[in-house]
Order: sequence, then C-alpha cells, then structure tokens
Amino acid sequence: MPADASHYSILTAMLAPAFFLTATASLILSANNRLARVVDRLRTLIREIEQPHDAEYLAALEQSISVQRKRSMRIMQAGRLLYGAISCFVATSLFVAVDAFLQYRLDVLPTVSAVLGVLCLFGASLLLSRESALAVAAVNEEMDQAHARARRKRGQL
Repeated sequence: MPADASHYSILTAMLAPAFFLTATASLILSANNRLARVVDRLRTLIREIEQPHDAEYLAALEQSISVQRKRSMRIMQAGRLLYGAISCFVATSLFVAVDAFLQYRLDVLPTVSAVLGVLCLFGASLLLSRESALAVAAVNEEMDQAHARARRKRGQL
C-alpha cells in the first residue's frame, strides 16, 4: 500500500474520535456555564440567608441551598465523566496511530477505548439531564414561594 493511502486511512480512522472530542468539549463548556450559574445562585442565597427573616422563609432558603448543592454535585459528576470521555477519545486516536504506524496490533484496544468514551459521554448526558430537571424544579419552587409570600403580604395590608 502506498504511504499516502496509508496515512489517509489513519487520518480517516482518527476522525471519529475527533468529532467525539468536539462534542465532549461543547458539553464541558455547557457544564462549566451551568456550574457558574449554580455558584452565582448559591452566593445570592447565602447572602439572603444571612439577613433576618421569619423561620418559614429561612427554611425555604435552606431548601433552595440544598437543591443548588445537588445541582452542583450532578454537574461535577458529569464533568468527571466528560473529562474521562476526552481521555478515552484521545487514547483512541493514539491507539489508532500506534496500531497503524508501528504495525503493533492492538486488537480491540482502540474500539474498547472508544466505547468507554461513548459510555462516559452517555453517563454525563444523563447527569446533565437530571441537573436540568432539578434546575427547573428549583425555579418553579422559588416562584411558588414568592407568590405565596406576596399573597400573605397583600393579606396583611
């Protein structure tokens, strides 16, 4: 086989992991943005809880902080899986190159590495989906609490 055709087939084989790397990097960016929003919300809640409030409102703030902690943990778990996926996809590309250039048969190692990367990506997607559900539930709960406080205030006037 001519060298050019060999290089072409190697580069072609390395494209799939590269596409997965791009997708994973986008999810990492998204997860980091989500984490930043959670941290901002936590800081706001912490400032709010330091102010004097009635016991019911303080309990609601503590509940909101608890939900934000759960969200941050889901995002951190997803981030770990995403970085694991990147490692697997880079390893897949390296295994393909080593297999082709050095004529060292790695058998199923590139495939196993790619499958592990896809599984990490899948797990991270599930965690980020759950985090999104927690975020929506938290917003709905906070809106319900704000409406209830507003109704109570109107009743007191």
